[in-house]
Formats: sequence, structure tokens, C-alpha cells
Amino acid sequence: MKQGRIIKALSGFYYIQTEEKQVYQTRPRGIFRKRNETPLVGDKVKFTFDSVKEGTLEEISPRKNELTRPTVANVDIGFVIMSIVDPDFSTSLLDRYLVSIEQYDIRPIIYITKTDIANEEEYNNVSALVNQYRTIGYEVIMPERETVLSREDTQLLFGKLVEEKLAVFMGQSGAGKSTLLNKLDPNLDLKIGETSKSLGRGRHTTRHVELVPLLGGLIADTPGFSAIQFDELAVQDLSECFPEIWETGKQCRFSGCIHQNEPNCAVKEAVENQLIAKFRYTNYLSLLDEIQNRKPRYGKKKGK
Repeated sequence: MKQGRIIKALSGFYYIQTEEKQVYQTRPRGIFRKRNETPLVGDKVKFTFDSVKEGTLEEISPRKNELTRPTVANVDIGFVIMSIVDPDFSTSLLDRYLVSIEQYDIRPIIYITKTDIANEEEYNNVSALVNQYRTIGYEVIMPERETVLSREDTQLLFGKLVEEKLAVFMGQSGAGKSTLLNKLDPNLDLKIGETSKSLGRGRHTTRHVELVPLLGGLIADTPGFSAIQFDELAVQDLSECFPEIWETGKQCRFSGCIHQNEPNCAVKEAVENQLIAKFRYTNYLSLLDEIQNRKPRYGKKKGK
């Protein structure tokens, strides 16, 4: 019996990589089908084998989290790539990305791009917002204005973050995600491009996720994040995805306060006293309204 991690699932086969970086092709035991369990890319598993091409997936270790877009388990870090300009920086979009990974207890790291082409006013405006996110406790990487990090500096910076970790990268189209990935690994951009092209939306194609090596860690190579939705996030759990609202909410008069219309709400008071940024509270209320008014999806699990 050996241990490893599923790095690719395709056509009923699961490809498992061991600590020695050897990859084994396996099929799952029938017991998983009987239990209605589906192994996922990212799962840590145990397997037996006769050869590297003939193995059997025997056991799935408990998952610490599970993303649905892309479908991958045990993610350690979510890098949120945001640009200052072209497209313009948006706290609303950033908070949507943050909530999408906070709900799965994934460590978020924000990376700001296009600092080299932003003018002084644009840079300073975003820098002020970034400082508010840092005050909340978020990790933010924002290069100096008119500075382009070299490939070596970028690889050194990210290498310290992703080593022995499983990471996903997300960001708005045009924000510079592909440029960053190509800096981190010149071969990675090619792999992602080939995957996206070969896994187009044709009738006979299959969308799949694959983990590829990145600076001593793994990155989820996927056609990408589609529209961010919150199908599984409960109203009562949303505030946990806003750390400062969650902490302040402990002081509310009512334990079930969702900081919307309730009296004696510590969060609303903190917003009025500028202890919580008004834009963060506005974004929280917008997401709360979205969750409250979503259409029910029968057959889906609920909660966090």
C-alpha cells in the first residue's frame, strides 16, 4: 500500500503522484461507487499497484476542503490577482473572490498587477484600499509603482509561498494572471493554453482539472473559474468570510444577528464609527442579498 495525491482524473483513471514524484495510473475500487463517493483531484489517497500503469485506488483521506469551480480538494492557497487599471481595481469583485475561497478555509493572498503602468493617483488610490485590507489581516503583495519585478524576484517571492502547497490562481480577465504564471514558470502558460484549447466546449470534449508542478508546489491547471456563485454558502455563514465583521459581530445583542436590519448591531455601529470600512459592509450586504434571493438548488448540500 502506497500513499500519494491525485493530480489528474481522466476517463475513469486517477493518476496518483507519490512523494518521490512517481505517477501511477489507477482505477478506483467499486466500493466508492456504492458509497456514492467520487475521488477528486487533490485528494490524498492510499493505493496498491502491480505496475505504474495498473493500480487500484483503495482509500481517500478526509478532505480539509473541496472547491467546485474548479473541482479540486485540499487547496492550501488561493491567489487573487487584481489589476490597478485595465481593468480597474474593484473592491466588489475582490471581495467576491475572497469570499469564494474564505468559505472553504483556504488561505487568501492578494497580488496587485500593473503597478508599472498606473499613474501616481491610480497607484495611491489602490494603495490606500490595500492598506485597509492589510489592516483586516489579509496578505497583499503590491510592487512599487513603475517597478517590474524580474522573473527571478517573482519566482523567489512565490517560491516561498507555494513550496509543498496546492494553489489556485484566480482573477478577472485581463488582470495579468497569465503573464504572472508565465513569469513563475515559462512552461506553465503553454500547458494552461493547451489545456484550455484542447478542452474547448465541443460536444465530445471533457473539462478536467490537473495539478502541475510550480516552484516546489502544485497549481490547479484548469480552464478557469467561471462566474463566481455562492450556491452552498448559508446566510449565517457569510459574516465568517469577512474577518472584521465576524469579530465585531460577536458583540451584537442578538447571537443570530446577520447585521442587516437588527437593532443594537455592533457591526452597523462600527461602520458608523469608521471602524469597519463602509465599502466592505456595502459589499457584505450585496452578497447577503444575493444569497437570500438565490433560487433553491435541490439535491445540493447546504452550509459551509
